[in-house]
Parts: sequence; C-alpha cells; structure tokens
Amino acid sequence: MRIRSVEPFILHIPVTGGSICDSTHQVSHWGVVGCRIETEDGISGYGYAGTHAHLPSDRLITSCIRDCYAPLLIGEDASEISRLWLKLLRHPPLQWVGRAGITHLALAAVDVSLWDLKAKKAGVPLWHLLGGATKSRLEAYNTDIGWLSLSVPAIIDGAKRAIEVDGFRRIKVKVGHADPMVDVARLEAIRAAIGPNITLAIDGNGKWDLPICKRFCAKAEPLDIFWFEEPLWYDDIGSHAELARATSIPVALGEQLYTLDAFRAFVQAGALHWVQPDVTRLAGITETVQVADLALAHRLPVAPHAGEMSQVHVHLAYWHEAIPVLEYIPWIKNAFLEPADVKDGHFLKPQQPGASSEPSADAFRHFSRPLSD
Repeated sequence: MRIRSVEPFILHIPVTGGSICDSTHQVSHWGVVGCRIETEDGISGYGYAGTHAHLPSDRLITSCIRDCYAPLLIGEDASEISRLWLKLLRHPPLQWVGRAGITHLALAAVDVSLWDLKAKKAGVPLWHLLGGATKSRLEAYNTDIGWLSLSVPAIIDGAKRAIEVDGFRRIKVKVGHADPMVDVARLEAIRAAIGPNITLAIDGNGKWDLPICKRFCAKAEPLDIFWFEEPLWYDDIGSHAELARATSIPVALGEQLYTLDAFRAFVQAGALHWVQPDVTRLAGITETVQVADLALAHRLPVAPHAGEMSQVHVHLAYWHEAIPVLEYIPWIKNAFLEPADVKDGHFLKPQQPGASSEPSADAFRHFSRPLSD
C-alpha cells in the first residue's frame, strides 16, 4: 500500500441558522481542512482538521500538509501508521517550529487519512478494525440547541424538540456572560423547563477567571450540572485544579489541548473529571487513543470534543471502553458519504468501510475553497 499522492483540500460549510456564538467565538461556517492520500493500488483515505473557516489560517494547515508532510510520505507504506506518525511528529525541522497548533492539525488530517485507508483496505469500519465495539449503543448529547447567542425561549424550544422529538436525554448549554448571574438565571429557567431527569452540561469556552468561576459554581450547584466544560483559560492547570476542589460540579476540558503530555499534566494535578480529546486538535486518531488510554488508566470518563463533528469520534467511541457519551452538532454531517446520524438520542453505528471521513462529491463541488489566491 505505497503512497502515490497527498492532496490537501479546504471545505467551508455553513453552520445551523447562519451564525452562532459562544463566550469567545463567532462562527458562520465550519472548516473541513485536510487531505486525500491515494495509494498505488488506487485506494484513497481522507482526513481533516476542524477549523473556524478562516481561509488564511486554513491555508497554513494545507501548506504544511503539501510542503512539509507530503514529501515525507510519498513512496511510504501507508499501512505502517505508527511509524509514519512518529516520523512526521518528530521530524527535526518541524519539531523545532511547532509541537502543537498548525503542525498538529496538519498531522491530525494525515493520521486520520491513513487510518481511513487502512480500514478501507481491510473492508471494515474503523471501530471494527480497532478491535470491535465495546457497547451496543452510544448516547449523544446535543450542543446545537444551547449557543450563547440564543435567547432562553429559543434554547427551551430547541431543548424540548431535541428531547420530545429526537429522543435526546442530554443537552449542553453555553455560559460566559460578563455577569455570571445572567447565566445562572438562564440555567434556572432551562432546568425548570426540561425537568430534573434530563442531563444538563454547561460550557464556558475559557472565558472566566477563577473568582468568577467560584462565585458562579456556588450559585449553579443546586441545578445538578453534569459538568462545567472549559471554565477557565485552557492552559491554566493550577486554577482548574483549585476549582475542581472548590465545587461539586465536575470539570471537563480538552478541546484546546494539543498533546498527550498536556492531558497528563491536567490529570496528574487533579484538574479535571471528564477528559475531552479532539482527534483534529491532537495529532489524529493515534494520539487520541493514547489520551483515552491515559484516562482509562486513571478511571476517568472520556467525552470527545466534536471538532470533527463526530464523524471519526463515533468510531472511537463505539470501540473505546472509556467513552460513554459523544457530542452531537449536525453542521457538517450531510457533507460526508456516511453521516454521523443520531436516532432516539443515540449515534448509529457506522457500517461502511473506513473512518466516515470521506466528504461527498457534492461537498467538494459546493464548499471547496482555493488553496491559494
């Protein structure tokens, strides 16, 4: 399975409702930025990183794939994923300029492409290739109904539809106003509307400092919050550890962490309760599995962040025993040959060979962006 070509691509796909925002970001499109790797026997694998569809920075990722990684991959055996992953990760010139960020997002796209290739060559879904499913059903939680840009009535309406029509039993709501008591009042109204039996998680996207988080949590604890995701600045291990000791609300984080070592530091500090790796932020499937194994070794549950909108993570979640739930955001699923679909509040188990990471011809036709001006 010798590699013949590595071809980057950029897709910008509109999000639900035209535009959303959380406490730190505003997004109108989601970026699917990655590559197609083709072997000499004609098999193609697809992988990508999830971005905020900013074309200049997306081009940095594709240029890294094209100019830095592709020359190291052409002619190599695509089945030797672990060796190729280490070759790219530790290539001295690239290691010197970045062990996170752009180089990691580019490596994520390459690594997912190689795993997609390997599963397609074997004729099985990725979860089967990895060792088989460890669960018969995978519960989803709905984030798309809870954006900070939505009014409380809109969130309540969306939550009721998700619960009553689509069968969700778990939802997540964004927080992060300048006055945290605004968020407490919003959550009180939402909890009253959905009742006590629906799981309610929250996500601050790193907006607040430690004093605000402590004040907020003291008021929010009676609302039975399942977890508080990214309460503080992403790299602040000490403050996360202090917050974890100060509140009964479990702390979740990981979407902004790029390496196994970063997760290890948070785990060792007792700074989190839910581990949230992202296959597109870490260096692909290979490193995501390492993080999930780390969590399992410490008996911590894993809930992957859906920067890839659950396409690849649904395979990892069905296979890895540490992952009981997975985030559902439906923005890009219909751009793929096998969408990450949910029925009765649970993800359908993928059936097609590969990692469910191959965009459709229509997606390339309608959403492609140029790699250069």
